[in-house]
Amino acid sequence: MMKSYLPTILLGSGLLTVSGCSSVMTHTGGQEGYYPGTRASYEMLVDGETSWGYKPFVALDMPFTAVMDTVLLPWDMFRNDKSLKSQVEASERKNLATNQAIPPVQ
Repeated sequence: MMKSYLPTILLGSGLLTVSGCSSVMTHTGGQEGYYPGTRASYEMLVDGETSWGYKPFVALDMPFTAVMDTVLLPWDMFRNDKSLKSQVEASERKNLATNQAIPPVQ
């Protein structure tokens, strides 16, 4: 009886392991916003620099990434990113706003 379920269990666990790769990568990489994995997958599909051999895998993974991003939506709503990259970007935005209001001395 267990032998008949073994291939199904292995296939299901394999799909769960490899599904939502873009979502997992963007959430561990510190990208902010809602649905960052889906946005990254879309950008890879539209971008001309992505290899034609890689695009089918991105297209295959995109629905799983959207589901994973939906599951992680509460995390995205309450997450405060304190990484060095986000601190530098916030500083740059603040300096840009200051420079627009008061131009720097030449």
